[in-house]
Amino acid sequence: MNTTTLSKVVLVTGASSGIGEATARLLVKQGHRVVLGARRTDRLEALADELRSSGGQVAFRSLDVTRLDDVREFVAFAEATYGPADVIVNNAGVMPLSPLNALNVDEWDRMIDVNVRGVLHGIAATLPGMEARGRGHIINISSIGGHAVSPTAAVYCATKYAVRAISDGLRQETDKIRVTVVSPGVVESELADSISDAQARDAMKAFRRVALAPEAIARAIAYAIEQPDDVDVSELIVRPTASPY
Repeated sequence: MNTTTLSKVVLVTGASSGIGEATARLLVKQGHRVVLGARRTDRLEALADELRSSGGQVAFRSLDVTRLDDVREFVAFAEATYGPADVIVNNAGVMPLSPLNALNVDEWDRMIDVNVRGVLHGIAATLPGMEARGRGHIINISSIGGHAVSPTAAVYCATKYAVRAISDGLRQETDKIRVTVVSPGVVESELADSISDAQARDAMKAFRRVALAPEAIARAIAYAIEQPDDVDVSELIVRPTASPY
C-alpha cells in the first residue's frame, strides 16, 4: 500500500460496483481513508473485508442517495469513523434508456432522483462542513452524455447536463472548495443492465463494443484529488482512444 500520499477522508457513493468500486480500491491502495455507500450492502461488506485484509482503512454504510436524511447520516457516519470529509465522490447513477414516446415516466423520475437529486444531496450534506473548515473537494460524475444527446438517452443526458451545470455553478460560488466534474465515455459497468427498453438495450450493446475499464476513471478521480489545495481540476473527459463517441 502506498502511504506517501497525504491521507484524506474520501466518501464514495455508488461504491458497490463499476466506477465507484474501482475508485474505492485505488484510493484505499493510495492510503486514503475511504467510506463506501450504496444500497447493496452485501457487496460493500465483501469489498471492505477484502480491502481491510490488505491493510486498508475502509468503512461502509447502506446509502440511498435519493433520501437527503440518509445522505446526511452517511456523512455523519464517515465523520464519526474517520473524521470530517475531505472529499466526496458523487458517483451513484442509473441509466434506464428508452425513447421518449415509450413514456417510461417512472424511469425518468428515477433518473432525476438518483442522477440529479443524488448529487445535490451529496453537496447539501458535505458543503456546510467544508465551508466551515475552509477546504474540501466535491467530485461529481457526469458523462459524455452530458456533452451530446443521442436517441433513447434524452432524459439520461439531461440529468448529466444538469450535473455539469450544478458543478460549474458551485465552482463559481466558492473560492475555497474544489469542484471537479468527471465525464466518462463508454465504460464497462452494470448501468446498461437497467435498460428495460429492447430498442435501447440493443443500441447500447453496439455502443459498448469499445469501452474503458472503470479503473481508467478511478485514475482520473485520483489525479484530481492528489493536486494541491490551490489547484482545482475543474473538468475531465475520459474516453476510449478507439471510440468515436
